[in-house]
Amino acid sequence: MEEKKNILTYEGLKKYEDELHDLKVVKRQEVAQKIKEAREQGDLSENAEYDAAKDEQRDIEARIEELEKILKNAEVVVEDEVDLDKINIGCKVRIMDMEYKEELEYKIVGSTEANSLKGKISNESPVGKALIGAKAGALVSVETQVGVLKYKVLEIQRSSN
Repeated sequence: MEEKKNILTYEGLKKYEDELHDLKVVKRQEVAQKIKEAREQGDLSENAEYDAAKDEQRDIEARIEELEKILKNAEVVVEDEVDLDKINIGCKVRIMDMEYKEELEYKIVGSTEANSLKGKISNESPVGKALIGAKAGALVSVETQVGVLKYKVLEIQRSSN
C-alpha cells in the first residue's frame, strides 16, 4: 500500500528539516552525554538520571523516525505557483463568517502542518475541505458537529504576502 503524501509548504518543509537536523546533531549528543554521566554514577538499577536520559533518548529517536517518515513522503507546494483564481493549498484566504459577521484569515496547508492557533488549517479539515476550489465571492457551507457554518470568500492571496 502506498503511503499517504504529506503536503507541505516550503516553510513547513524547512521547519521539519531544521528540527530533524537539530535532533540528530545536537540532541543525540546531549542525551548520549547524559547517559554517559549517569552510567559513571554506578548502579543503574536505581539511577533516576539514567532512566530519564534513556526515556529522553527513546523520545528523540521516535521523533526522528516520525520526521523522516514525514519528509520521505513530502510533496512541497510551490506557493509562488499557486493559482489564485480558486482556493488551494499554499494560499491565504480571507473569509467572512456569515453568522457572526466576523472576518477570518487562514492559510491552507497540508494536515501535518496544520495549527489552528496560528491560523493554519488543513486541506483535510471540514472548513479546509469546503474552501478548496472555491473562488473569491463564493458562499461556502461547512457541515460541522455544531451545525452548518456559512462563509463568504472575500480574498485569495499568496501566503508569502
